[in-house]
Amino acid sequence: MPQTDVLIIGSGLAALSAAYHLRHKQITMITKSSWKKSNSMLAQGGIAAAIHKRDSWKNHFADTLVAGCYHNNEKNVEYLVQDGPSEILDWCERGMSFDCDKNGQFLLGKEGAHSHHRIIHAGGDATGKELTQFLYQSTKSSINIIENELVVDLIIKNGQCLGVCTKNQQGEIEYYLASKTIIASGGCGAVYGHTSNADVITGDGIAMAYRAGAEIADMEFIQFHPTMLHINGKCVGLISEAVRGEGAILINEAGKAFMNDLHHQGDLAPRDVVSRAIFDEMKKGHKIYLDISMISNFSTRFPTISTLCLQHGVSIASGRIPVAPGMHFLMGGILTNDKGETSIPNLFAVGEAACTGVHGANRLASNSLLEGLVFGKRIAEHILTLPFTNENCLTANIQNHKLMSGNVDKLPSKKDIQEIMTTCVGIQRTKAELVYAVKWFEDYKNQVSFWDFNVKDFTIEQIEIINMLTIGWIISTAALRRTESRGGHYRLDFPERNDISWRQKQVILTKSEMHVEV
Repeated sequence: MPQTDVLIIGSGLAALSAAYHLRHKQITMITKSSWKKSNSMLAQGGIAAAIHKRDSWKNHFADTLVAGCYHNNEKNVEYLVQDGPSEILDWCERGMSFDCDKNGQFLLGKEGAHSHHRIIHAGGDATGKELTQFLYQSTKSSINIIENELVVDLIIKNGQCLGVCTKNQQGEIEYYLASKTIIASGGCGAVYGHTSNADVITGDGIAMAYRAGAEIADMEFIQFHPTMLHINGKCVGLISEAVRGEGAILINEAGKAFMNDLHHQGDLAPRDVVSRAIFDEMKKGHKIYLDISMISNFSTRFPTISTLCLQHGVSIASGRIPVAPGMHFLMGGILTNDKGETSIPNLFAVGEAACTGVHGANRLASNSLLEGLVFGKRIAEHILTLPFTNENCLTANIQNHKLMSGNVDKLPSKKDIQEIMTTCVGIQRTKAELVYAVKWFEDYKNQVSFWDFNVKDFTIEQIEIINMLTIGWIISTAALRRTESRGGHYRLDFPERNDISWRQKQVILTKSEMHVEV
């Protein structure tokens, strides 16, 4: 039975950051697909850090809270923005190259809800890919990486996490024991029909943590990216916010701009504001475009986006890119403290799978890659101060572990789940729609328990569907419980609250109960 010091589930930037700083320990990383297939690899916009001499961490802190509608964990935001600049410079010293001008200074861009130019890029609009690949190359020789194997359950004994069980492509079950386990499996974009996420992001890590009894928080807060390439009614790829940062504006088919009338930051308003504005325009029957005619050398500045448009028959020369909102980022996840600790001993979470509270109700643009680096390092440094469990003790504890049993008559398709989430738990929500969604999910919950099912009896796709059902139920239930509009959770039947005067409560779910915490 394989044993390791630290087991990491996932292979994105947060996973690799933690692995790099733990590289002197025995590390096993398991990913359900290729290590290359992660949201980190798809991140275009850049990484935010207050590096310019006219900027400061306090400015970045304030912008993060405003975008997050003051639902943020302020202490964790401080860690994020204070450690960010040094983290970037440290990776530069290790050899990472970011885009610079002829004098060797960072080319700093500006994105929505930022008060300063502080977005650092690499490879133009391929920052996530460049950074993730660099961390992988810096880490791969120090760790054991297992690809194309789905982690299906956490092994919990006496209230502690002792490792995981997996299912490989041949349907075989494997156990991995670890003194510490880190979930870095990303968010849950695939539960929605239109998403910028990789199609493998089905919420597996969060669902298995929920089954194990971990606290899950803020799942109602879903960020929809305003500008995804929209072709024949489908979102087929991301158009980075950096395009609007370079001056592009949103217009309808008649060429009318509309954002300046809705928000003082115009086209660079927070993402929740822009997404709702586009959604409203589309409900009126308008087609929405990103006017890029004012950006010179667009293909050079945005090579990834230019290639994407070319692949789908959109001419950059026309100066217009058809766009629509799509699910982009989950602000909630497995509830952790500033060191990545969950409510289950020896289980940690980082990146989009975790809820540190740094993003509040709405993530500030380009803070996600920064979170992966900063909190990946924080978790690693904390783990290195902890005692590691004796291998014989782990083996003894696991001998009586049995996979849960359960039966199901019929599972929905992934498309069925996506349609319910897009229709009832989307950009704008109502009580009636949420009640319908909750009941829809609970009909399946009565057939297959969201925490007691035998993974031996199901295929990998069926397990993904059960995870998606679990996540869909959690999101819709949490959204029903939050009787206000704030950030990425917008209820047409309740007023919007984006101020600090009324500190909001956090909806926390576990498999045994759901409660609200001040």
